[in-house]
Amino acid sequence: MYKVYFEDVKVGDEIPSFVKQTDFMHWNRYAAVNDEFVYIHMDDEAGKNGGNAQGAFGMGNLRWAYLQNMLREWAGDEAELKEMSAQWRAINQKHDILTTTGKITEKKTENGENLVRLEINVMNQDGKGTAPGYAVIALPSRK
Repeated sequence: MYKVYFEDVKVGDEIPSFVKQTDFMHWNRYAAVNDEFVYIHMDDEAGKNGGNAQGAFGMGNLRWAYLQNMLREWAGDEAELKEMSAQWRAINQKHDILTTTGKITEKKTENGENLVRLEINVMNQDGKGTAPGYAVIALPSRK
């Protein structure tokens, strides 16, 4: 895990990504922890009946968790996630390779907090953004 200080980052910096290939095993593990056993995420026929020609598809909230994993791994335990937003723009298909991305777009001190705003997304193996959004994190200072 990294430990990032406010003084060490700048606008334009990209943070390390988090990568996962998803399949039924990952979806079932996530569903078990979150009690989210929804047929369209577990059964190919239900997924097809739900409008996805390829069958069952992944949960949007699992991509939310991947984004949080990326942010926590980068920022460390002393940082505080203040805001986060994402939109589900594409379906996570079985066996997709998902890569989170984050880029610092703003850096400021406000009300005594050292804040960075990041543009975040989850890209699939075809380079298509599936969950664009932003996050605001309060970072510790070296001072």
